[in-house]
Order: sequence, then C-alpha cells, then structure tokens
Amino acid sequence: MKINLFDLSLDELKEFVKKLGEPQFRGKQIFEWMYRGAENFEDMTNIPKSLREKLFENSFLGGMSIFEKYVSKIDETRKYLLQLNDGNFIETVLMKYEYGYTVCVSSQVGCKMGCKFCASTVNGWVRNLTPGEIVGQVLCVQKDLGQRISNVVMMGIGEPFDNFENVLKSIELMNSPEGLGIGQRHISVSTCGLADKIRTLADMKMQITLLISLHAPSDERRSQIMPINNRFNINELMSACDYYIKETSRRISFEYTLISGVNDTLEEADTLARLVKGKLCHINLIPVNKVEESGFSKSSRERVEAFKARLEKHGLVATVRREMGSDINAACGQLRNKKIN
Repeated sequence: MKINLFDLSLDELKEFVKKLGEPQFRGKQIFEWMYRGAENFEDMTNIPKSLREKLFENSFLGGMSIFEKYVSKIDETRKYLLQLNDGNFIETVLMKYEYGYTVCVSSQVGCKMGCKFCASTVNGWVRNLTPGEIVGQVLCVQKDLGQRISNVVMMGIGEPFDNFENVLKSIELMNSPEGLGIGQRHISVSTCGLADKIRTLADMKMQITLLISLHAPSDERRSQIMPINNRFNINELMSACDYYIKETSRRISFEYTLISGVNDTLEEADTLARLVKGKLCHINLIPVNKVEESGFSKSSRERVEAFKARLEKHGLVATVRREMGSDINAACGQLRNKKIN
C-alpha cells in the first residue's frame, strides 16, 4: 500500500529511503523538494531516476486537490473545498491580516462532538485526517495564493484533540525548518474541552496557542449546546486550564460564541467573568454563524458590545472577532454539507 510522504517527518523519510536501498541523504533532498512545492517525483531533478521509480512504486505526494474555491469581495478571504484521495471533502479557509496570511485547517472529515451551533458536526464523523493531510491544506493554499503562509489555526472541520497524535505530528511538520518553518507561537489549536488532552499538552511544554471553545459559563447551559460537557464538565475543564497555564505560562484564549437568546445576557457575562477571573486568559467573542440546521441566530451588535463591556468592567480582556468572508459563508462545514447532501 502506497504511503503519503507528507505523513513522514524528515527522520522517517530518511529511514524510508534507506529501506529502499538508497543513501539517507536522499531523504533530505526529497523532503526539501516536497516543501518547495514539487507535485510529482519527476520534478525532483537531483534525485536519480532509479530512486524516483522506487518512490512512484511505494509512495505518493499530497493527496488532495482544490474542488471549489470562493474569494470574498469584501476582505479577500478565500474558502476552499478540498477533495481527498478517497473522495471525501474537507474545508480550509485563508484569511488576510496586517501581519500576514493565516490558514484555518480541518483536522477530521466531519466531527463527533455534536455542538448544536456548528455546521461541521451536522453529517457526523467519517475519519481522522493524517498528519500529511493536515499539513497538505497549508501547502495547497500556499501554492494557490503564491505567497508564504505565516500562521495556522486548527479550527476547521473536526475536533483536533480527538485526533491528538496526528495533530501533534502535523505541528512538528509545520514547525520543521526544512519544511514549512512556521514557529509554534504562530500555530493555534482549538478544542471544545477534552480536559485529559489539555493536561497532556501542558506536560509537553509546547509554545502553541491554546483556544478553548467555552460558549457557556454554566454546566446547565453548556450541556444544552455542547454534549462534550457531559463528559468533561466546566469544573474539570477549568482545572485542566489552570494546570495548562501553570505548566506552560502560556495565555489561553476562551472562545465564546454569542447566540441570541441562548447565552448572551449580562447575567451570563457576570458568570463568565467569575469563572475565568484571575486566569492568564483572553476572551474572544464570536457572533454565531448562521447554520440552517441549528435554528440559532447571532446576537445583535448592541448585545455583543454590551456583553463585551460587562466583561471589561470585571477587568477582563475581551475582543469581538472580526467577521471575515461573510459573503462566501466562510464558517467551516457549510460547503461540505452541501456537497454530500
């Protein structure tokens, strides 16, 4: 069975080449070609033909193609529907900021978590993405854009911590100087609250940014919209967050999606403030994206600003996420759902 070379680290690729009966230094040459955008083995002009033939027989490059692309007329956001080798679809979003380009990548085909406001979970979970398929999204977008990607956020389709080992390896690949060379501090990973994995990540002392999808300040409310809360309640989640901050000295960003009439009252802002006060954290307020299946609608601008002001009154740092690509439905999950339904 052929393997995707993008699933391999540099050391693993050297070992793979050695098993093919070739000197290990060829592995480094191949690795450099891969991350310079080589689409096939014939592009690798300094690799002997005999080795290229062995590579073709035993492996392949990449494993995805752009099926559809939408470009926002408002802010240049690009949304990609990518097709994988097995015919499945995932989504990737490119966002332009003053400091450079950020790609939001998927970590799974579908999602098991069942968050009521999220389009990614509507059609369930199919499979995990491999490390090469996660990294491949960055490479695919980078090639289409023609410019270097400086930041990556794992907040697309899927729960990254439900695909923990593959996500960690993809970070290693992105961070590799011979690969994409993206520093860990420029990589953000979101989780809906798998407390056990948060503790494991804390012990690894990585420099990535951890994003916690909180979305409600009480167990009763959170369990209504996020089933994961029945497995790891808010006390368990906050305990894991405290451990993470203690072990890494890294700030956590709490993501809070504001849903009209569900979690956007000033009383809930007060409860949220009490919950996170004293923690090294930032609160990112997100007006909910419209998902037809959820029936939810976003809070009014006035309500969002009032919620933010209430948090700031408690001494917390809070921002409202800028909506990007609103004319192309840039929230992940929507394109895939339309394609498979």
